[in-house]
Amino acid sequence: MINALIERWRPETHTFHFLVGECAVTLEDVAIILGLPTNGFPVTGPTMSSFEALKAECLHQLGVAPRKTDCRGSFIKLTWFRGLRDRIVLNDVVHIQMYVKCHIMLLFGTVLFGDKSSSAVHWKFLPLLRNFCQIIQFSWGSACLAHLYRSLCRATRVDCKELDGPLALLLTWAWIRLPFLAPIPSNPRVFPIANSWDRENYAYRYNFLAHYRRLLDDLQKEHLVWQAYGIGNIDPDVIPLDIHHNSVIWSATVPLISFECIEWHASDRVRRQFGLTRGVPNQPENLGASHGKVLTRPKNQDWANTHSSWVMQWTNRGSRRSSTTTDTGTGTGSGTSTTTASKTATPGG
Repeated sequence: MINALIERWRPETHTFHFLVGECAVTLEDVAIILGLPTNGFPVTGPTMSSFEALKAECLHQLGVAPRKTDCRGSFIKLTWFRGLRDRIVLNDVVHIQMYVKCHIMLLFGTVLFGDKSSSAVHWKFLPLLRNFCQIIQFSWGSACLAHLYRSLCRATRVDCKELDGPLALLLTWAWIRLPFLAPIPSNPRVFPIANSWDRENYAYRYNFLAHYRRLLDDLQKEHLVWQAYGIGNIDPDVIPLDIHHNSVIWSATVPLISFECIEWHASDRVRRQFGLTRGVPNQPENLGASHGKVLTRPKNQDWANTHSSWVMQWTNRGSRRSSTTTDTGTGTGSGTSTTTASKTATPGG
């Protein structure tokens, strides 16, 4: 199924192209599927290749530092975090915070920002966890979505053999938007929504690529769930209020930022997913040299400065929301404003 979706992904627009129109994983999807905050500080800052800096950061936050054998360049092996987490005795607030930080780094290295090995996590994320009370104020959802977009863009290359990134997000999105592809939901009242699927139903795993190609080729408008989280699809009481509070920027046309990774949230091309009228899309945003940067070699760089123009656009995200009449004449609860005239947010650049 993933390969069939990759064949329909267009890196220039960051959308899937189906016969019934364009569709994409959006900030709304990542917030509701994974329960991540989407409206906050950009996930960015410096990356340093110094092993001494890595040790100092771990000592400062976790009270112990990994050995060189516990690392792979600037990546710390997940086995080290897992072993440390399991040894921590939860006898005071400091140790509880250490435990939670280890667990967060494990989530980063597997569910949210995992690479193809799924065995290590870059230590660049660790400094963002220094202030424990401020962790929730970062837009981890937009950073996760940036990694998914980057993975999909790479997967369209002929020399790419594997797909990394947040695959749980992609699979759950496909099951929600294209329910005829999905296994049987086990508990529709579970949040995050990614936990609501009965993965013991293995029948869908035995279908070949040709099967999914045929299903997507025959896709009709009524088969795609454009507004997946409204009344009749998901009980609104299941979604926590703090997730709803982030909805003010779900339809914003903005850059998605995660250190060296910059991708474009082309919400103006998938307005029907927010219950908005589909207008003439803008030209795809040209990310230039910022698109496709990787940390394959040691890079001592402050990405907040390198990508300052994209950070500024993210900072002004509140003014970049779509605003128009809905197809039904009613609001969607997605943070978009309803007016009598159709307007399309113009991407900056």
